[in-house]
Amino acid sequence: MAERAPHIPVLLRPLLDACAPVTGRWLDGTFGAGGYTRGLLTAGADLVIGVDRDPLALQMAAAWAGDYGDRLQLVAGTFSQLDTYAQDLDGIVLDLGVSSMQLDQAERGFSFQKDGPLDMRMSQEGRSAADLVNETDEAVLADILYLYGEERASRRIARAIVEARKAGPIATTLQLAEIVASCLPRPKFGQSHPATRSFQAIRIAVNAEFDELAQGLAAAERALKPGGKLAVVTFHSLEDRIVKRFFQTRTTESQGNRYAPTQAGPAPSFTLLTRRAVGPDDVELAENPRSRSAKLRVGLRTTAPAHKLDFAAIDVPLLRQKGGRR
Repeated sequence: MAERAPHIPVLLRPLLDACAPVTGRWLDGTFGAGGYTRGLLTAGADLVIGVDRDPLALQMAAAWAGDYGDRLQLVAGTFSQLDTYAQDLDGIVLDLGVSSMQLDQAERGFSFQKDGPLDMRMSQEGRSAADLVNETDEAVLADILYLYGEERASRRIARAIVEARKAGPIATTLQLAEIVASCLPRPKFGQSHPATRSFQAIRIAVNAEFDELAQGLAAAERALKPGGKLAVVTFHSLEDRIVKRFFQTRTTESQGNRYAPTQAGPAPSFTLLTRRAVGPDDVELAENPRSRSAKLRVGLRTTAPAHKLDFAAIDVPLLRQKGGRR
């Protein structure tokens, strides 16, 4: 699960460099603590629309948002709907995953390092992680752990969760972390906590993060004006793969594979401003060790029409309704 130090926007310097000059109207689709928004405003953006589905993020911003006057607008919503909040944007920033302030509050239930209610809801509404863990069929639960967390022991962990909940509901983060850890070897020095992948998977499922990401990328494509910039920061391989594939499908005029001939496709809707993913440099790693897994990709919107969204084409992991893969 991606973790970040409080109030330190990851890869902000390379993001601003890749997007320079920063002017006009921007949308920060994952407002959080406002680090990217303030960076954009300081760099020269005329307006930033800050969007977040976590009501706490917008409440915390009330203390400083007024300093920017009408240059900052806050919207309670999801970035999958961002094209309904604004059009003809000069730039869009998406910083994916869970925020530091969510991780650091035990009562939000995101972290296996602090005991708290098993919640994980970014919007603080809807089905919680406890609901998912206690009510989901074993095979589907194994599928979630495998597809969303790349957890090879998904079947074993799902079986242990189902067995444990027979004695009573699994209600806290440490309860779940202990169940997961009991299924895996003790980590060696320097290795991540055994529950890392499982907590990531459950959080992604609770918040429908991959669906949000795919819909958000498509919404950004529709909302950007020609010459507008889309910058996306990811924190694990599954997120980055979706973003990479999205840009690949939007920057080529033809599609094909080793078994089928290349066929003409729609005109490219983006050109790449970063030829490959950009990671943190030594200075940033020293300032913020939590940035170690971060990757930045930036694209420039062309004049071509937006493409139709195809989940399979951009490698979005899709759950089966029944049964699991592991």
